[in-house]
Amino acid sequence: MSREPFIVLVLLSLPLLAISGQTPVDVHRNKYTPAQDVQLGRQAAAEVEQQQPILRDGEIDGYIDALGGRLVDALPPERRNPEFRYSFTVLNQQELNAFALPGGPIYVYRGMLEASNTEGEAAGVVAHELSHIVLRHGTAQATAASKFQIGQVAGQILGSIVGGSTGAIIAQGSGFGLGTYFLKYSREFERESDLLGAQILARAGYDPREMAQMFRTLEAQGGSRAPEWMSTHPNPGNRYETINREAALLRVETTPRRSTAFSSIQARLRSIPGARSTPQQTRPVSTGGRRRNSAGRSVELPSSQYRTVQADIVSVAVPANWQQDSTDAHLTFTPAGAVYQGNGVSAFTHGIQVGTISTQSRDLASATEEVVRLFNRSNPGARSSGSRRDTLAGRPALRTELTNVSEVTGQPELVTLSTAQLRDGTLLYLIATAPQAELRTYESVFQRVRQSLQIND
Repeated sequence: MSREPFIVLVLLSLPLLAISGQTPVDVHRNKYTPAQDVQLGRQAAAEVEQQQPILRDGEIDGYIDALGGRLVDALPPERRNPEFRYSFTVLNQQELNAFALPGGPIYVYRGMLEASNTEGEAAGVVAHELSHIVLRHGTAQATAASKFQIGQVAGQILGSIVGGSTGAIIAQGSGFGLGTYFLKYSREFERESDLLGAQILARAGYDPREMAQMFRTLEAQGGSRAPEWMSTHPNPGNRYETINREAALLRVETTPRRSTAFSSIQARLRSIPGARSTPQQTRPVSTGGRRRNSAGRSVELPSSQYRTVQADIVSVAVPANWQQDSTDAHLTFTPAGAVYQGNGVSAFTHGIQVGTISTQSRDLASATEEVVRLFNRSNPGARSSGSRRDTLAGRPALRTELTNVSEVTGQPELVTLSTAQLRDGTLLYLIATAPQAELRTYESVFQRVRQSLQIND
């Protein structure tokens, strides 16, 4: 069957709407322009569609396009942005999930459509995601982030799309970067999208209480079909009650109905071979195995493939299978099995950390000595062989080698500290560490990472 009949079924006679009152929802400070939202969203969408399975079916495509178009047409005038380019895509995955990217792309997992009891419930999920785009939550959240937490999008989204154990699998080949801000929202932003989503639904002729019911269903899911949507869309508190209170302020002049088109689409989904789960579809980069160190910890060997991670002021290439952790001050890249937390110790035995630190001195040598003293304070057994001149990203730098006994393994390790100054006098540092017994494996890796570093301040 062609796409057109479903478009007609969904778009027949938009109902009249009378709104007796609604909760105002304001936008937040945002240093990005709408055009940048669109650009970032397109970059992320290209990454998603390269690595995620798209359910390419004319009937289903036509239906989701029409449903999304109906909701876009129902946007309040003050929330319309002519620069945004909305698109609606179904992913052939069984998880109960959906996500939106800045500037317009929305992705709905097949499992979410199959789990919806009515078209209104499915529309509620899409309206919620649409609200994140309209309110520009992704770039608003990124606006508040530090320079090491914001980066280019390509290669950094997938680790945040799916939460829980499946997200950990995807993260083997992807960093978190902007994905953290585009795909895992604050509870405040969740509440705002709940409210605006309810208002959009009412304007489009749906009962907003169906959205509340869908979210209650998602929260109640458990076992193997626990919804990944809940991991990236945390409950802002009393979500069900809040949406129902908002629904009471909105009057939809239509009678509740179960869409014939939606029933047909669910039947169509049942006729298509079942989708695999994300872990089944995701194949981490082959790395050549793992090595058990002298302390009995199994650490994954570095991949021969590299991926580039970009932040506001730095770009660096790291082994594709290294995982990324970000804080306000630094980025850390480690192989699986290299991070240890417990007994008051938080450390990594193999890997790289890139960060910035404000020092009292504006002299490179003196600032580096300050950093070495800080390191020695938390690693009292560390011994330095002194610093020698080097270059880092084409800038004058110092390289300092320290020997230490790892708190985790109890074995000797070598720590190499490379330091250079930014234009504002802040000290940029790159720390590389590995057990001395494994230096033959890691020396060339660390050298390649250092040579790849670029600074844009």
